[in-house]
Amino acid sequence: QVQLVESGGGLVQAGGSLRLSCATSGTRFTQYHMGWYRQAPGKQRELVAQVPYMEATYYADSVKGRFTITRDNAKDTIDLHMNILKPQDTAVYYCNARHSRDYTRDFWGQGTQVTVTV
Repeated sequence: QVQLVESGGGLVQAGGSLRLSCATSGTRFTQYHMGWYRQAPGKQRELVAQVPYMEATYYADSVKGRFTITRDNAKDTIDLHMNILKPQDTAVYYCNARHSRDYTRDFWGQGTQVTVTV
């Protein structure tokens, strides 16, 4: 059974930092695009950052220069280092893994809450 488990969310003041981690199990994710999405209340889920298979790393414009995504292919883990956090970063953050050639193989974590206070 494929599982993605996020950790590291929490409450932080604006300007602070958090690191989210995503541990995986159940398959190898070598040929998967792996990334982080977020969903704020009343808004659609959006892609924050992604390390695709054989493609360039992607960052949403809203997080460029503040967030860094790292992927460990040996461990099939993916982290999101978030700096200079802003209240508008408040959301539930989800880890995602999607096969690069078969998009039906699309897996999600349960989500972790990040709350940034002023």
